[in-house]
Amino acid sequence: MARQRRKWGGLGSQQLNDGIGKKVAMTSLYDAPAKPVIEALTETFKDEDSIEEPDWLQFTKAGVDRELPPEQEDFWERRAASILRKVEIDGPVGVGALKTEYGSAKQGTTRYRVRPRQKTDGSGSIVRTILQQLEDAGYVEIAEGEGRKVTPEGHSLLDETAAEVIEESDNPELARYA
Repeated sequence: MARQRRKWGGLGSQQLNDGIGKKVAMTSLYDAPAKPVIEALTETFKDEDSIEEPDWLQFTKAGVDRELPPEQEDFWERRAASILRKVEIDGPVGVGALKTEYGSAKQGTTRYRVRPRQKTDGSGSIVRTILQQLEDAGYVEIAEGEGRKVTPEGHSLLDETAAEVIEESDNPELARYA
């Protein structure tokens, strides 16, 4: 089955008409570096009521390869920002794929690292709960049989955040996207 291409009324996919006949460059999530976008989204999610760290997080590990719970103060908001970005880029995506994405490799315990490295998954409970909270906030929706995808509201949040990151950036290579 062939995918349909979006048409923007004769303009390139990165340009829109600003209403007075002038072409304006549109900044998207793909134009900004990942780390600053996740940092900015983390700050946005700290103010949001629907993205809240559950009580059980202090007792759980972030993956099979971990021995202690997460120590970052803003772990939950940071992981939610990262998952939202990941769903936008890879979506529609399910919990299993995100567990694999946030997993790593372990090599025995911290005391005895003699075994060959083995791939492990991240915590499915953390991923699932964050996706449910992002759904409640209106940023993610279920794509039947495919996983989860970003809603138009989530897409605009990501693009606005990317535009703010590029405007605040000192990188001259990114100035053309601002």
